[in-house]
Amino acid sequence: MKKLALILVMGTLVSFYADAGRKPCSGSKGGISHCTAGGKFVCNDDSWFY
Repeated sequence: MKKLALILVMGTLVSFYADAGRKPCSGSKGGISHCTAGGKFVCNDDSWFY
């Protein structure tokens, strides 16, 4: 039972870590300001993310 609980906890932690990499403009970029008509993200620090 302990083994199953450990596997579930580790799986949850790994999925949270993997999801963090899919967010454009995260961290020091300050988040997403808006999107362009071409589907590009503009970050709050005025940089682009494709």
